[in-house]
Amino acid sequence: MTSAASENPRNRADALPKSWTPSEVEADLYERWVAAGYFTADAGSDKPAYSIVLPPPNVTGTLHMGHALDHTLMDTLTRRKRMQGFEVLWLPGMDHAGIATQNVVEKQLAVDGKTKEDFGRELFIDKVWDWKRESGGQIQGQMRRLGDGVDWSRDRFTMDEGLSRAVQTIFKKLYDSGLIYRAERLVNWSPVLKTGISDLEVDYKDVDGELVSLRYGSLNDDEPHVIVATTRVETMLGDTAVAVHPDDERYRALIGSTLYHPITGRQIPIVADDYVDPEFGSGAVKITPAHDPNDFELGLRHNLPMPTIMDETGKIAGTGTEFDGMDRFEARLKIRERLESEGRVTGRKYPYSHSVGHSERSGEPIEPRLSMQWWVKVEPLAKAAGDAVRNGDVKIHPAGQEPRWFDWVDNMHDWTISRQLWWGHRIPIWYGPEGEVVCVGPDEPAPEGFVQDPDVLDTWFSSGLWPFSTMGWPDATAELEKFYPTSVLVTGYDILFFWVARMMMFGMYVSDDSVLGVGKDTKQVPFQDVFLHGLIRDEHGKKMSKSRGNGIDPLDWINEYGADATRFTLARGAQPGGDLSVGTSHVTASRSFITKLFNASKFALMNGAQPGELPARDTLTDSDRWILDRLDQVVAEVDSALDRYEFSKAFEGLYHFTWDELCAWYLELAKVQFGESEGRAASTRIVLGNVLDSVLRLLHPAIPFVTESLWLALTGGESIVVAEWPKVSGVPADAVSDRRIADTQRLITEIRRFRSDQDLNDSQKVAAKLIGLDAADLTGQLGEITSLARLTEAGVDFAATASLEVRLTDATVTVEIDTSGTVDLDAERRRLEKDLAAAQKELAGTTAKLGNAGFLAKAPDEVVEKIKGRKEIAASEVERIGARLSEIAKLAERK
Repeated sequence: MTSAASENPRNRADALPKSWTPSEVEADLYERWVAAGYFTADAGSDKPAYSIVLPPPNVTGTLHMGHALDHTLMDTLTRRKRMQGFEVLWLPGMDHAGIATQNVVEKQLAVDGKTKEDFGRELFIDKVWDWKRESGGQIQGQMRRLGDGVDWSRDRFTMDEGLSRAVQTIFKKLYDSGLIYRAERLVNWSPVLKTGISDLEVDYKDVDGELVSLRYGSLNDDEPHVIVATTRVETMLGDTAVAVHPDDERYRALIGSTLYHPITGRQIPIVADDYVDPEFGSGAVKITPAHDPNDFELGLRHNLPMPTIMDETGKIAGTGTEFDGMDRFEARLKIRERLESEGRVTGRKYPYSHSVGHSERSGEPIEPRLSMQWWVKVEPLAKAAGDAVRNGDVKIHPAGQEPRWFDWVDNMHDWTISRQLWWGHRIPIWYGPEGEVVCVGPDEPAPEGFVQDPDVLDTWFSSGLWPFSTMGWPDATAELEKFYPTSVLVTGYDILFFWVARMMMFGMYVSDDSVLGVGKDTKQVPFQDVFLHGLIRDEHGKKMSKSRGNGIDPLDWINEYGADATRFTLARGAQPGGDLSVGTSHVTASRSFITKLFNASKFALMNGAQPGELPARDTLTDSDRWILDRLDQVVAEVDSALDRYEFSKAFEGLYHFTWDELCAWYLELAKVQFGESEGRAASTRIVLGNVLDSVLRLLHPAIPFVTESLWLALTGGESIVVAEWPKVSGVPADAVSDRRIADTQRLITEIRRFRSDQDLNDSQKVAAKLIGLDAADLTGQLGEITSLARLTEAGVDFAATASLEVRLTDATVTVEIDTSGTVDLDAERRRLEKDLAAAQKELAGTTAKLGNAGFLAKAPDEVVEKIKGRKEIAASEVERIGARLSEIAKLAERK
């Protein structure tokens, strides 16, 4: 606990602005933190290490609300750990985003009528680097606006020289181990981008297509023929078989024979395979191995030819038919028209809704295409990644996501890692003039006269090395020794499989490397925890997207409401694995909370609150002991929740403690104590200062800016960023004080409710007698009760006009009140008579409807129930208003 508050003149309310205006303070505070080096990690520190690597956003992009959630949660974790005495590294960086970045630069060239081929590979890559240097800083600016406490001195980029060295090293290691190979297999092909793309870059959408039934074989019903149905008529140019189920009696006699292909004229075999569903359609399917994943696998099983019928742009090519040169969609139409004219179309279903994969970057339907590519053999790597979770070396939060993890890693297919691009990590394979193939490591020269493979690596290959390549691997560095493996990976559950799995596979694979293995367990995991948060949705629960127009730019919120309000909205809604809905109502509520905290803190400072050594417990009031005990409970609850990554639980609890208990009750109780003896007032100032100090520190990880400003004014300390995280005091809770304050709150609340029913103004004081305080053990709270309930002492001529009974823990307190001098009886009577007439009219109307047999016979049940409810309310109002009119009549007689 700092003592600077008592010495520093800044410990005054005038050290704060009149009101909290985020735009006037946030930028300066952030740059002060960075300049002070608070976020710069010391690899030589003796403190325990805590490290997180930032999931690298694409250099082409800007931060969307999902990023803002990611960053807020990581910043919350690292700020808390820093306050807890850890040496914290939060390492930032960006991904080169091969496809997206090349697209951006190619579009810029297209404005001038140029293509990348006009410049050549080397000059084009220079232009990409120029673009990166000019436009790649947007994300960093957004991160500063959000308040990210990252170590900017260790900012990384996946195409940096050091990371390129790591890519070449692991590629060669995998290649030499036989885990990287080259083969012609089916890939997701983008005809617009002219490259294979990863599964993650494919968006599946339901589209309305056409299901066409086609007749293969003879047109004579007495001769062999088969009906097949397809949504992709154009792929029939690559058919090499028709498949049926081996147990399908309809086709058993045809298995092993051939059928006439209606376009190519070839004879294609009929094969039997369990893959075919005899219940779907005709029970026969056309097989195009080079353009369908399932057909490809069936083609391998039956050793079928696999002709590719499209070029890299998606045009029909090499079929020897009149359709060569046509776009695939044009060919779909033209082939169907020709077959219709020949009587081979036996049925058409339109619209036919089915799922079609689209390129995430360019938007067109992807084309499954047989292509020569480089692959990673994932089975042994995936097994290690699965075992790490099974063995408890890596814990997934929430644990409910583990079955999805196992389902993915246990059934993973080999991963295609080559991309037909220019921007990216060039595949370090060189081909010799006699067909030689050599993999060249980072410190090895390429053989003279050899030519390098033109392809680059999938972006996910380099980002899969992110936890250790960013710390200098394959070289031995102080960062790897201190901060690897990292403590936790924070990301959305939607990329659990793609990115997390790749990091796990690569991390486990290189863990026996001498650089990572020295003094550490073998098969070291890249992170100890994986925290998976949900997706951001709008306030109606719908997924945010550009097409829906419901996306929120986090900068818009930061500009209007401040970074703290934006962050608190996200932190308060985040829970393991659960989606969170956010909208204007949520961020305005967060802003209101921050305003409440600011005003409460300013009030506390105006009344001399300051942290310091607490007086002896037995000298404190019940309310002082109660708030200190509640603070202990909240500290424990917040620690427990954050240790389990339950951000929502932690900050929801802090929200209610701060607003409902500290501000709504303790500050009000403290006001009374400030007006009592100086000794009592002084104790309360210290208690309030200590509680406020702890609350600001507890809230700091989520709302760093306002807490910094308030904490500096309260304590005069260096910075809340490096202040100590609150700890539970260890003092046993005072059950008696807790009961007394709970009873006091209940009594005041009931009196306030009664006053409201009597239409008394909040500021209006009324005379009252409190009977039974002794039995309730609340005599010590009399001052607080009378002050907060706006009561005055009953005089000698006191005559109660109303009373209420409040049942407390051990006794019932009767409150007698004289409201005779506080109400204009004539005006009150006129108002009540008007209300009574309206209630009586409602009662008569609803009674009449419910007595009408014709209405009851026709009206829906829900309508009848609604009218019954209205009748009950009206009857209750008639009774209540009548009773109040009787009280007024008695008061009038006394006058």
